[in-house]
Amino acid sequence: MKRITVLLAEDHTVVREGLRALLEAEGDIEVIGEARTGREAVQLAKRLHPAVIVMDIAMPLLNGVEATRQILRDAPATKVLILSAHSEDEYVEQLTLLGAAGYVIKQASADFLGRAIREVNKGNAFFSPSIAKRLRHLEQGSLDRGGRLRRRCARLTSREVEVLQLIAEGKANKQTAAELRISVKTVEKHRQHLMHKLDLHDTAALTRYAIAAGIIESFVTLAIE
Repeated sequence: MKRITVLLAEDHTVVREGLRALLEAEGDIEVIGEARTGREAVQLAKRLHPAVIVMDIAMPLLNGVEATRQILRDAPATKVLILSAHSEDEYVEQLTLLGAAGYVIKQASADFLGRAIREVNKGNAFFSPSIAKRLRHLEQGSLDRGGRLRRRCARLTSREVEVLQLIAEGKANKQTAAELRISVKTVEKHRQHLMHKLDLHDTAALTRYAIAAGIIESFVTLAIE
């Protein structure tokens, strides 16, 4: 029997190790890699070609939303299954529009996660019941403040989103340049473009925007208070 190859993208070591143990006990699932950051998930997806990636949203260096965008662009045969504690409408809508094959809440049982992996591997969509209900409501077309934020964020390029996340995480221009393997001058240009596109004028404002748009989690605000 051919096993389903899975890449785990989760920044918490204890959670990641627990997921590996639970999934490999299923028998028909093989965990072939583990990523601690969104950027590492993108790199491993290109190198390992897993059938399914189990992706958390709150990831350092590159969040799960942008990592999903890049993976589905560069490795469209790979299925991305979101496994997150976050179930807010903005995450659900954005990730499903990007092409995530499923969305499971972390409180789900191991059996439920195994079932989700099998279904998305077969080409089917799979959502936790609460997520499926939210999707039905979203499809009815109501847009809230989060929807407007997403439309603004949609104007940003993938590189601009990467730079924005690193700025919001408190990285200096030199650190951002080293992480993205670009020049400091290029980072400065991206920062200027971000401020112009978003009509924001300092790092604190960029950080607040990144939080509101779901690019980073709110705990980062402690660094700018």
